Amino acid sequence: MADYSSCSTENRNLFTPCAACKCLRRRCLEDCLLKPYFPPNEPMKFIVAHKIFGASNIIKVLQDLPATQRGDAVNSLVYEANARMRDPIYGSAGVISHLHDQMTKLQAQVALAQAQISNLQSQNANLMTLIPYQQSLSDHHYTFQNSTPLSYDNNTDIWHLGDTTWNSFWS
Repeated sequence: MADYSSCSTENRNLFTPCAACKCLRRRCLEDCLLKPYFPPNEPMKFIVAHKIFGASNIIKVLQDLPATQRGDAVNSLVYEANARMRDPIYGSAGVISHLHDQMTKLQAQVALAQAQISNLQSQNANLMTLIPYQQSLSDHHYTFQNSTPLSYDNNTDIWHLGDTTWNSFWS
């Protein structure tokens, strides 16, 4: 019978294996290439990437990159793997195409809204030029050749010609 009393906990390697090594059912070493990018609390991250690309291809990609770019590469691989799971044919290109179509439609809507705003602004400008003209007609007194003043009272809707008054025909 083996005597384990001589083994202390300091000598044993007691760390949690990464999600990749757990999924692949292999022993996780301290210098495991996948350990920093696939932590044990995120197993689906590796499972999805492994299903689409395979563990050996993920390891090859990471080995070919400098350490500073590996985190971004893993995030890209996981994103592409998730996109391939949703859309096996187009993957992330399908997402990009869909977003491009939405952007084109939104740009057309913005152009239409800008045209409508421009149209309303020109209509407003035309109305503003007419309003002072109408006010000048009602606020001014007109003098005929025989010096008889003609005026209109907005409040009572009555015309005054000299000493004579009458109601407007249009009211």
